[in-house]
Amino acid sequence: MAHYPKRTHHAGQISAAEIGATLTLNGWVQGRRDLGGLVFIDLRDHTGLLQVVFSPQHAPGLMERAGELRSEYVVAVRGELRRRERENPNMPTGEVELYASELVIINRAETPPFEIGARENVNEETRLKYRYLDLRDPELQRIMRLRNEVYQSTHRYFAHNGFIEVETPIMVKSTPEGARDYLVPSRIYPGSFYALPQSPQIYKQILMIGGSDRYVQIAKCFRDEDLRADRQPEFTQIDFEMSFVEQEDVLDVAERYIVQLWRDTKGIDLPRPFPRLTYAEVMERYGSDKPDTRFGMELRDCGSLFSATAFTVLRTALDEGGVVVGINAEGCGSYSRKQIDELTDHAKRYGARGLVWLKVTAEDLEGGSAKFLGDAEKTALRERLGAKEGDLLLLVAGAPDRSRTAMGAIRLEVARRENRIPRGEDAPLFIIDFPMFEPGEEPGSIVPVHHPFTSWKPEDEHLIDTEPLRVRANCYDLVINGYEIGSGSIRIHEQEKQARIFQLLGLSDEEARTKFGFLLEAFRYGAPPHGGYGLGLDRIVMILAGTENIRDVVAFPKTTSAASLMDETPSPVAEDQLRYLGLRIDNVEAQPRT
Repeated sequence: MAHYPKRTHHAGQISAAEIGATLTLNGWVQGRRDLGGLVFIDLRDHTGLLQVVFSPQHAPGLMERAGELRSEYVVAVRGELRRRERENPNMPTGEVELYASELVIINRAETPPFEIGARENVNEETRLKYRYLDLRDPELQRIMRLRNEVYQSTHRYFAHNGFIEVETPIMVKSTPEGARDYLVPSRIYPGSFYALPQSPQIYKQILMIGGSDRYVQIAKCFRDEDLRADRQPEFTQIDFEMSFVEQEDVLDVAERYIVQLWRDTKGIDLPRPFPRLTYAEVMERYGSDKPDTRFGMELRDCGSLFSATAFTVLRTALDEGGVVVGINAEGCGSYSRKQIDELTDHAKRYGARGLVWLKVTAEDLEGGSAKFLGDAEKTALRERLGAKEGDLLLLVAGAPDRSRTAMGAIRLEVARRENRIPRGEDAPLFIIDFPMFEPGEEPGSIVPVHHPFTSWKPEDEHLIDTEPLRVRANCYDLVINGYEIGSGSIRIHEQEKQARIFQLLGLSDEEARTKFGFLLEAFRYGAPPHGGYGLGLDRIVMILAGTENIRDVVAFPKTTSAASLMDETPSPVAEDQLRYLGLRIDNVEAQPRT
């Protein structure tokens, strides 16, 4: 490697205050321009860019070497900082430029497959294949530094509030927690497997039983599930647990943490307390258990307006015990039939049978299904939805949960199309009083909405054995801008109550001991009341960074099909490696990575 002068400054942090000084920079060549005998380069490091000038009058011996420079060459440059004749107001260092007197080419580079700093013009597969180049992009550099700030703020906050950091195992017992486990075969115990943790749930509960009192961990978690823009197979969770607490104690810790995080990273003081809405409220008002509350267009129950309607679509839904849910898409009365058909298809993807639409004119409701409604129904609907001329009224009729979910999806879709979601604003809220159970896949079965270690609301205990689907859980979610940021609960801490839940879920005593025996055993020796939270660090950074793609905030992410294109994983392994583990692969056809 060529000897080179070590940097004295970072490129993006130089200002007019250093004019006249001799500086040394190390970094990458962003680009080169030859103009009238002068050679210009933009030198880039992780802090930004600085223009460097090679002049035959200032340093004639460098001109030939400067002519060799190409994009992404790694260089060291020394020279005098001068004021630019033509300042560049779009560049933080646009007042100054460095007149080079020394140049060392540290490392040459092949022509990159895409221009650094123009990632928006490159498809994601290419960027992920060459992730080491994508990471040089100034935007990703900014996000990685932001992520580091989140880590540091997290450590400070929890240390200040009496939490101790404890690492829980990465190779754990496979337990059902909602998604499929990633399994690790054991060489020493052939036929047996470890699992990668979906969360540290059971271990943090055992830490409370062990007297730790307040635990926190920035934990790696793994879930083998279908992916999307805000989900990765391996993700990072800010995980904490507390003893001798009730729900409000845990929410207070989480709330103050988010407030400090926003203050440390964005200089913003979020107002406290965060709104606390019940699950029933958010489903009725927003059609989602992770609502974006930064804009209006709330759902309205319109069923009572059509109790005697002749409109078959609405009449049938109400007779079957369903609902009629509506929104006012203000100012969208000019939508074409094609646009409305697109909204209808969107509603059907979320389970709706169809979408009733009505355009508001000065005197009447027109189009779609207006002819099936009486004058009194039209007037009542206009009043219920606050309609005015030029608006578009949308209705979904059917089963309550499905109809509200579909209309919630339409609400978001219209807001996106109309650019009504405020940018630069953040709206955190807590969702409480979730149902404890929901119907399972098998007829008559139930499954936990959160996880089987969640306690129930004491006032609903009389419903546990007779009407479990009406029982509310002692759990809570944190939602920001339509993203579920975290979930938590007050846990069951008594062996008898935990065994009661396992029985209700259809687990025999033997199955419960096999899957959770070590936790049940620990309960026998005095478990304190405890509860906690798991907050998604990746999603928090997404929101702080202003991106909607979780892969932007993870240094080495997987694709939506759980593949890493850069290092070509997952990948086959040698047969002798499998033989050591007592495994054999039969009839598996390799799938392309996407």
